Amino acid sequence: MTLSPPAPAPVRASAALDLQQLKAQVEDVLSAFLQGKAQRDAHHAGLPDLTLALQEFLAAGGKRIRPVLALVGWHIAGATGSYRTALHLAASLELFHAFALIHDDVMDASDTRRGRPTVHRAFAQQHGGPPQAADQYGQSAAILTGDLALIWSDELLHHGHPTPAQLAALLPLLEEMRTEITLGQYLDLAHTGPHTETDLDCALRIIRYKTAKYTIERPLHLGAALAGADRHLLHTLSAYAIPVGEAFQLRDDLLGVFGTPDTTGKPALDDLREGKATPLIALTLKRGSPGQREQLRSLLGCPTLTEDQAQTARHIITATDAPHTVEDMINHRYHQALTALEETIHLDTAGANALRLLAHQAVTRSA
Repeated sequence: MTLSPPAPAPVRASAALDLQQLKAQVEDVLSAFLQGKAQRDAHHAGLPDLTLALQEFLAAGGKRIRPVLALVGWHIAGATGSYRTALHLAASLELFHAFALIHDDVMDASDTRRGRPTVHRAFAQQHGGPPQAADQYGQSAAILTGDLALIWSDELLHHGHPTPAQLAALLPLLEEMRTEITLGQYLDLAHTGPHTETDLDCALRIIRYKTAKYTIERPLHLGAALAGADRHLLHTLSAYAIPVGEAFQLRDDLLGVFGTPDTTGKPALDDLREGKATPLIALTLKRGSPGQREQLRSLLGCPTLTEDQAQTARHIITATDAPHTVEDMINHRYHQALTALEETIHLDTAGANALRLLAHQAVTRSA
């Protein structure tokens, strides 16, 4: 299925904010930190296994959108203080994200991530025992790897030597971010499966907590707070971040059903097999005929769903015109975010252009 991308491409970010360079600098900090860990902790039995799993997970790729947004937020708020501190904050968010993804894959029983076996599947393959024992070992080892990423995200932040005043500004936002992603994960879990009933409002609430606030809003807030941003600027950034974050997840929902595994890096059946309560599914169930709703419910959440059955589900979803409605929702949120930027007269040109570019990338992505 081919869906039209939103809006024309925005202005490219100015040379003052080279987003690829920001990403590369974050990669350097992450790599150096983990290499240092691997060398210093080699004498701890078992720890090198977890460190290697985390290194391989991060080396598999990723958009690094949260670290980049944190650095953009720091720049927008005046880029005051040490850039080293800002880089370490940004890199710590990627370690936190690794924790969240590794645990998410365990909860979803996902087989692949970024085109590779998920951490729990990789550990299970190393076990060599009976399948049930191997799976249990894999899940447990992955949970511990995620825990380690969470612990080290805090350590990496402190390696940047934030001042007491900076920590006082950051910690409440970090606490809120961690609470919000946990709530979003729980809502997602509670509304996943063949026997759950989720309306559109509930589905949108899930993506606001699980993605919009965690992926876009809080990274911008954290970077800006590090540079001394006041509440007014944080509120302004939220007016941009929430619609972009929702659009980002709505695009992900479409890719989860209609995307190509070679491009997205994950199976095209996962969201349907898990029975994810997405706005796309909520719209389909609301609009479908009784027969369509019954047939779709019989397919959602089926762990053995075949490609033929998935194609049946896709036909039902498409027949209700739900995908085009989701595209309209993406477009609306994209323009809502751009309007928020245009109404903010005190944003510097480089920062505003970077946010425009990131918004466009978020909603037109194919992976």
